[in-house]
Amino acid sequence: MSLAQMHYASAAPGDQEAEGRFTAVGPGVSGTLLAEIEPLLRHGLPEGLAERPTDGELRSLPQPFTYAVLADGGRLVARSTAVRETGGGPGVRFHAHAVHVPPGVPLPDDRMAVEAWRSPHWVAATPGGPVPDPLSLPPGPAAVSEGLDDFAVSRGPWLAAVLADLRRASGVEPAGGGPVVLVERQCADVARWLGLASATLPRAYAERLTFTTYTRRPGSSTLRVVGVRPEDAEAARSAGLRVHLCAGPPPAVGGAGDVWAVTAARVWRSRSPELFDVARELPGEPFAAGPLAVTALCAGIALGPDERSAAAGWAADRPYALDAQRTGRLVEALTSPAVDDRTGAEFDAVGRLFGALEGRCPASVTAPLAAMLVTEAVRGGNGSVELPHRDAFTGPEGAAVAERLGPEILNELGGGAAGTRPVARTVQLLRVARLLGVDTAELLPEVVARLASALPAETAGCGEQMGGSGREGPSGGAGADPGGPPDFAPALLELLDEQFEVRTALLGALDRLAPDDPGAVARFLERVALPFTGTQALPHLRMCAEAPGAMAAQSGDRAAVWRRVLRSAGLSPFAEPLVLRTAVGLVWGDRAPSVEEARMLLEAATSDAHRAAGTWARLVDAALGASAAEPSAAGSHADGPAAAGADEAAALAHDLLRGFPEEIGGRERAGLLLLDLARELRTGAPDPGWTETVRALCARAEPVGPALRERAHTALVERLLAPDRPGAELYAFVHADDAELVAAYDRAARTETVRTRLRTQPAYAADCFTVWTAHPHAGTAWPPVAAALLAEVLRPAVRAMSAEEVAEVEATVGRTGSSGRAGAFRAWNRSSALGRLGRRIAGRVRRG
Repeated sequence: MSLAQMHYASAAPGDQEAEGRFTAVGPGVSGTLLAEIEPLLRHGLPEGLAERPTDGELRSLPQPFTYAVLADGGRLVARSTAVRETGGGPGVRFHAHAVHVPPGVPLPDDRMAVEAWRSPHWVAATPGGPVPDPLSLPPGPAAVSEGLDDFAVSRGPWLAAVLADLRRASGVEPAGGGPVVLVERQCADVARWLGLASATLPRAYAERLTFTTYTRRPGSSTLRVVGVRPEDAEAARSAGLRVHLCAGPPPAVGGAGDVWAVTAARVWRSRSPELFDVARELPGEPFAAGPLAVTALCAGIALGPDERSAAAGWAADRPYALDAQRTGRLVEALTSPAVDDRTGAEFDAVGRLFGALEGRCPASVTAPLAAMLVTEAVRGGNGSVELPHRDAFTGPEGAAVAERLGPEILNELGGGAAGTRPVARTVQLLRVARLLGVDTAELLPEVVARLASALPAETAGCGEQMGGSGREGPSGGAGADPGGPPDFAPALLELLDEQFEVRTALLGALDRLAPDDPGAVARFLERVALPFTGTQALPHLRMCAEAPGAMAAQSGDRAAVWRRVLRSAGLSPFAEPLVLRTAVGLVWGDRAPSVEEARMLLEAATSDAHRAAGTWARLVDAALGASAAEPSAAGSHADGPAAAGADEAAALAHDLLRGFPEEIGGRERAGLLLLDLARELRTGAPDPGWTETVRALCARAEPVGPALRERAHTALVERLLAPDRPGAELYAFVHADDAELVAAYDRAARTETVRTRLRTQPAYAADCFTVWTAHPHAGTAWPPVAAALLAEVLRPAVRAMSAEEVAEVEATVGRTGSSGRAGAFRAWNRSSALGRLGRRIAGRVRRG
């Protein structure tokens, strides 16, 4: 069909009265359509144009070439040419020759619009009659494609970035931010950029690229790509547009991370645009980098690591998409010894490709991939490389790789720096050694021992610490939320599955380490489920694996958890005492058991077993830690829970002193002796010299806990407040002049138990009066306390007695003391002045 053509003449510069106008319009073009088309045909002349340009200057002026989509779906293709003013005037104006393509009508011969750029049928003046359709081109390649290879090579530094932006601009919805601006000195070069885009982009995307090769107003353009001259580049930048200054110095970085664009640029620089059509035949998204990268590599084009990664990843996902020949070429390109910039991501992609091709292709095809992966695993230290199976190497390929890498593996496994080697590295070296048939038997015990020591520590360091924000067990230890498995876990489990001798040795080494830090081993096992399916006993590992579940099930009952964990060992503590240490460490961590729990532990095994396991120290901590319990009230030697707790701790201390006489020494022994003495003071007949013994033991137990000191002091003063205490012990106590002990006596004498006994037992009241008035000059600590007890404790008790009871108190004082002391009691009882009473008591005592 014949397409409607239009001719438009712009106004001459400086002519304020003249306006641009259509000088010829073909049939079927409405006025509304002309109003939409006219702004697309207006062009401003460059600044600095001479008033009367020469013919050469006129030919050098821009010749804008425009392709636009109109509101009705039709399209406009136009070329404008600078011409002299008609009639020989000095002015210069643009003459635009345009073709309207109705909606749904393809361009003649299904050409791309940019192919008509050099059509010989464009005219620079309004013709007097019909002219040929400029979109009807001769058969064969369009003139625009001539020289594109050379142009692409000349624009190499900008290729990737421009192609990336043109790809984004070709979407169904154009990228926001206005048009892509190409800065070139010649409109022809902008047209060549669009020719590159039409050959590179899929057809549907290329047809969406509306453009003009020249404009002075890029910021107001509705087209997707515009060309400007260098003098207008700054205005385009100021408008916030994406500007490519292709007429200036090359950019530092191109492509902006668009792997497809970078690959396309390499194809152009290799002068192989036919590869774009080949790549489009492969499955994948329109702008997936994989198909194009595979095609380029198979054609021998060198690519970068990101592009090679894309090729390997695409081929791994579609191993059926390539024939044997192209698969071989791809493998050869990926494993080329000339490549020295491979990245971890590339090796990961190659590993996936190897896994996809293994078994699908002959070993001769996949062996280079396997060799590359194994070499990277050993020399590159890439712990994420997916290692091939053992049968990946057959024949000389495997022998050559083993000969090359074997000494390096043995040297690193046995090297002195191995103590700081990460777990993943050790695991990888052991796996590669087996894969290549390298004999590591001589090194294995030492390597496995170091590996076992590193596993719990590295597990704790690479994830959330247990006992944090997750669920907690009774001890706050092995029952907490462990977090996810560490990164090395999959490779470690594969190693144990592949190598029986390593599994046996490693499990045994971990089992031997567990008693020293069972909590760390339990946390490791909770994150990495090691296989315990063999015939090895592994009592400590089984306990560590059982602990988290036991803690969750028993809900804080540490004794029940301990019994369940100990049963899981499968061994009696009599046969293997170290299971005691492991169980205690799992349940209590670094905390001390309670007295009741310590009693259970002591009764669960002999002292010899606790001595071998080292758990006797935990029992000592339990006894000394129990001193925080409230001491019993004065005189209530076996009454109430506090007294019972004190008695249990003291009884435990007594048993520990008997069971571990050689092991317990120093301040711990002194502390236990204090507890044992407190027990004897309450329930038995301790050896004489109570006060000095308590003071000496407190000094030896320094730094003694305040609660333990208070318990010992309280036990002593309660015994001294008892009616049957020996007078010699009381005398020694008073004359020791120990302010701390006297203060403890004062507190005990003011308890309700003592007050009640004073009110109800006249003999006890008489005894206390005798004691509290007997030593008025015994140092500085005792006299004021004794005087205060007389006034504030004994007087209220005596006043509460009946006359008969008071008389009995007075008689008892006389019988146990003297007539003078009985008189002193009568005077004290009548007196209300505490100072005068004190002086009278002192005088009578001196006379007596």
